[in-house]
Amino acid sequence: MAVDEALRQLLATARGTPFTACELVSLRQADGRVLAEDLRAAIDLPPWANSAMDGYAMRLDDLATQPLSVSQTVFAGQAPGPLQAGSCARVFTGAPIPAGADCVQLQENCRLDEQGRVSSLTTLRLGDNIRPQGNEIRAGAPLLAAGTVLNPIALGVLASQGISRVSVVSRPKVALLSSGDELAGEGAILGPGQIFDSNRVVLASLLDRLGCEVIDLGRVPDDPALLRAALTQVAGIELIISSAGVSVGDADCIGALLREAGEVKLWKLAIKPGKPFTFGHVGTIPLLGLPGNPGSALVTFLLLARPYLLARMGVARLEPMRVPVVAGFSWSKAGKRQEYLRVRLDGGRARLLENQSSATLLSAVQADGLLEVPAGETFEAGDVLDFLSFDGVF
Repeated sequence: MAVDEALRQLLATARGTPFTACELVSLRQADGRVLAEDLRAAIDLPPWANSAMDGYAMRLDDLATQPLSVSQTVFAGQAPGPLQAGSCARVFTGAPIPAGADCVQLQENCRLDEQGRVSSLTTLRLGDNIRPQGNEIRAGAPLLAAGTVLNPIALGVLASQGISRVSVVSRPKVALLSSGDELAGEGAILGPGQIFDSNRVVLASLLDRLGCEVIDLGRVPDDPALLRAALTQVAGIELIISSAGVSVGDADCIGALLREAGEVKLWKLAIKPGKPFTFGHVGTIPLLGLPGNPGSALVTFLLLARPYLLARMGVARLEPMRVPVVAGFSWSKAGKRQEYLRVRLDGGRARLLENQSSATLLSAVQADGLLEVPAGETFEAGDVLDFLSFDGVF
């Protein structure tokens, strides 16, 4: 199945089974969380007209009689009186504009005489250097939509409205496991044929960044009975993510378990790396089965599992941002699968990293992201292809 079609089916399923629980958290706890409700502005911002610069608030009509005496000085946080006719007010950035003033002249564009009276040295227009009330947003206008992933800037917008607590989607409860007799945990001494389990660390960290509550089921041997026991030991799980065991080998017990139940929805995609990606259900619980090779697990999580999770959280923007980049190398072999090459950006060009094996993570660390090569296509150095930045999905 083509990657785009698999993603379409995954997202359709995800949108039909959204995470509905939400909770109220402080702004300091809300970074990275998904907003659970539409919010409207409670107040005008700014709440009153204020000066955009340090200078002098004036009336345009009074400029014909300058120099103007300074009738008051206004700092940010003060409440000025009305501007006296034939005078100006010394104002500082953010200070409220006195009633009657209709422009502000920058202090560097003013001349003061011996009596401290002010003359404007440049032409002014109505409203110059004044931020009008409600210039940023008016009370009652849409502020942030449900499904917004809150970041520091969005939190600043909420804080500017006097909002201190916000309703967010509760953390999805995701069970994570690695399958394989060959896997050893951190701190273990490797036995014959064993390797350390890196996938669970990578996937748990990615799930943390998506705001999930990770239930680590550890490493499960290639034994169907032990796998069933592991998948039924934690109550309230909303999603299972596994790595390895989803192909059709004798030891691929996750794929076998799903097939026994008749619950395989997706399997074998036209993607490289990541062909064995599987989606199905264990009972009523969805399972995303990622390949065991670390490079394959990373790519399929970013391209398929991540948007699936975000869709269930109600996020509108799901897929990673693709930007056009110039290839700094040629690709002469057209593949049958859509391929994702680990590349580094150098002088605005994508440079291919030497080791593209699905079994390695080191080249992904050295890469800036993935270059997307459509199935059946080749390219020459200088051609433009889509690039997915790791920064954009991490």
